[in-house]
Amino acid sequence: MSLKYEKKDIYSSLSQEELDNANSYAKSYMNFLDKARTEYLAVEEAVEILENNGFISLDEKNILEPGDRVYFINKDKSLYVAVIGSGELVKGVNIVGAHIDSPRLDLKPMPLIEKSGAALFKTQFYGGIKKYQWMSIPLALYGVVYNKDGEKIKVAIGENDDDPVFTIADLLPHLAKDQMKLNANDFIDPEKMSVIVGSLKSKDCGEEEKEKVKQNILKILNEKYNIEEIDFARSELSFVPAFKTKFIGLDRGLIGGYGQDDRVCAYATIMAIIDAAEEVGISDKTMIAMIVDKEEIGSMGTTSMSSRAFDMFINKIIEKTNSMGVDKLEVYYNSKVLSADVTAGVSPEYEDVSDIQNGSMLGCGISIEKYTGSGGKYNASDANASYMSKVMGLFDRNNIRYQIGTLGKIGKGGGGTIAYILADKGCEVVDCGTPVLAMHSPFEVTSKYDVYMTYLAYKTFYKE
Repeated sequence: MSLKYEKKDIYSSLSQEELDNANSYAKSYMNFLDKARTEYLAVEEAVEILENNGFISLDEKNILEPGDRVYFINKDKSLYVAVIGSGELVKGVNIVGAHIDSPRLDLKPMPLIEKSGAALFKTQFYGGIKKYQWMSIPLALYGVVYNKDGEKIKVAIGENDDDPVFTIADLLPHLAKDQMKLNANDFIDPEKMSVIVGSLKSKDCGEEEKEKVKQNILKILNEKYNIEEIDFARSELSFVPAFKTKFIGLDRGLIGGYGQDDRVCAYATIMAIIDAAEEVGISDKTMIAMIVDKEEIGSMGTTSMSSRAFDMFINKIIEKTNSMGVDKLEVYYNSKVLSADVTAGVSPEYEDVSDIQNGSMLGCGISIEKYTGSGGKYNASDANASYMSKVMGLFDRNNIRYQIGTLGKIGKGGGGTIAYILADKGCEVVDCGTPVLAMHSPFEVTSKYDVYMTYLAYKTFYKE
C-alpha cells in the first residue's frame, strides 16, 4: 500500500451509471447558469426549484416542526434555506454557504452619453477582472429599474436569439501603438469601458437639437419600459457576457460559461439540501443553505454574508422551533460549515503560478482549502486540524473524491471567501469548492465531474 498522497482523476473510477448521473447533473447546472445571470435571477431560479420540492417561505410558518422545509429571501439578492432537524439547535447545525455575485460591468448612476455618432452606457466594473477580456465580446443587459411611480421593471436584453446585444469596441491594432506600450493593467482605461447601445438618430428632434442618438435611445427605453433618464439613478443594471454555457472539448468533459464563480457552488448547495432532505427524511441536525451577495467586493452590504440578516434568520428559526432561551452564538459555536466557493485550477499553460503539489487539478474532485488569503495568510480563515480531519474523514467514508488545494504560489496573488465571516461567528469552517480555470473571465472553465462531485460532497455533508 502506497503511503504517498496522489491526486486521482474522477472519470477513470466512475461506473457508467455514475457517468450518466454526472452528465445529467451537468446539463441541469448549465441550464441554471444560463438563467441565473444576476443575483436577482439566481435567487428567483433557486426559489422556483425549492418551491417545486416542497419548500415554503419562512414567513408562512408560525411554528416549525422537524422535517419542515423553509426559505427566507433577503432583499431579493440573497437566500437562506433550512430543513429543520429533530435535535436541539444548541448542539449546532450543518451549514453550506456560497455566493451568487460574479464579476460584471455595472452601469454608472447616470450612464447614457453620446460620442462620435454613438450612444454609450458608461460602466463601473464590479469585482476583480482583467479589463481587456471584456472588450469586443457580445454583452447582454440585465437588471431592475424603478420609475418615478415606484414601479419595479425587469430588464433582460440579449438573452433571446432575436434580441440585440451590446459591445465595447476595442481599439484596432493599426492605431494601438501607444496603447500596446502600456502594461496589461493600464492599457484599458476603465473610464473608456463604455458599451455601445445605439447609433441611429431620433427623427423626432429638431435640426438644432444635439445628441439625437441619445434622444433616440431614451425614446426606445421609454416606449418599452416606461422609464426616463433620471430613472437610471434608481436602477441596478449590469452587462454580462451574452454567450451561453457550453461543453468544451471533443470529449465534452469540461463546462465553459459565465458566472461559474460561484454559481457552480450555489447550485450545488441548493440541490444538495433538497436531495439530502429527501434521502434522510428527518435528520438530527438542522440543515442550512445560503447563497449570498457581494462576496466579490468584500462581503459588505445588506445582502452580503456580513449582513445581520443571517442572524435574524437564525433568530427566527430559534423562535419558531420553540427553542427560546437558546443563544444564537452558542448555535454558531457548535455548528459545522463548508464555505462553498471555487478555487483556482492549475492552468496547463500557467503552471508556474501554482504550487503543483498543493494545486487543484481539473477532474480530480472538489478542493478542500485549509486557508486562502494572501502572503502570510492575510485575511484568511485558517481551519484547524481537527475540523480538517472531520471533513476529510467524512468524504473518505462516503467515497467523495477530493483533493487538497491552495490558491497558488506564495506572493503570486491571493483571494478570500466568506469563510472568515462565519469563523468570526464561532463556527467551524473550511473552504470547499470546485476548481476553475480562467476564473473571473467572461468564460470560466470547470470539469463536469468536479461539478458533480461538488454536489455529492455537499449532500454528504448535510446527511452527516
